[in-house]
Amino acid sequence: MRSRKSSSFSMSKKGLTIASLAALLAMSACANVSRETTGSISKPSQTSTYGAPSKPVSQMSSSDLRGALAAYGQRYEANPKDKTVGLSYAAALQMAGRNEQSLAVMRQVAIAHPKDRDVLSAYGKALAAAGDLTKALETVRRAQTPDYPDWRLFSAEGAILDQLGRQDDARVLYRKALDLQPNEPAVLSNLGMSYLLANDLPSAERYLKQAIGQPGADSRVRQNLALVVGLQGRFEEAEKIASAELSPSEAQANVTFLRQMLSQQNTWSKLEKEGKAG
Repeated sequence: MRSRKSSSFSMSKKGLTIASLAALLAMSACANVSRETTGSISKPSQTSTYGAPSKPVSQMSSSDLRGALAAYGQRYEANPKDKTVGLSYAAALQMAGRNEQSLAVMRQVAIAHPKDRDVLSAYGKALAAAGDLTKALETVRRAQTPDYPDWRLFSAEGAILDQLGRQDDARVLYRKALDLQPNEPAVLSNLGMSYLLANDLPSAERYLKQAIGQPGADSRVRQNLALVVGLQGRFEEAEKIASAELSPSEAQANVTFLRQMLSQQNTWSKLEKEGKAG
């Protein structure tokens, strides 16, 4: 049985709209991008053969991301049909919140590589990020093949279905993805956020904790977990999760962002009062 503290505040599925979902998912990206390395000593980023950082964009600080955008942008301008550069540039643009530009890049790459599954998957994600969910779903499904299914495409399709309010259908696809790629943190995180949409916060927390314990889990998973814990009224724990493994300034930025997210849902003050009362 759920505790009074966890259940006294509940969001209906209607209350958590697609706009809210976009804001919740943006939280993790923003928290990651806002990481500054000023004042710290770190090894320089490795570079790929394309002259741009090889570090995944999800692990980049804001200064890393600016450098990647400049490097990938130059390479893309020189050859917009290059698949590797196009995918990397589009991913960096999405991380920077420039979704329309990312979609424009992926559209050109998809024209040059109309049957490439990696390209079609990324194109579908770019369409979803830009708000064209119907076309995104069509694109991702077209890229999938029954005889050789791709877990990334199952996960991408599930994320789109979640945004369309089809949580049950989305979870079927996440579990298919996990059958192909067990314990994949990106899929577990998507599954957790799917349960958040259905207002099943304990299940959301369980899957996000499972995700964060896997190799390869990034800051976005941690921030999603912090949000779910915060929504249950456990503020100190949420702030510890949001600030883990960060410098003091970075930790404060993430905690501030967490509070802003909860304030947008009008939950922080309500939950905080209840937490003190309990």
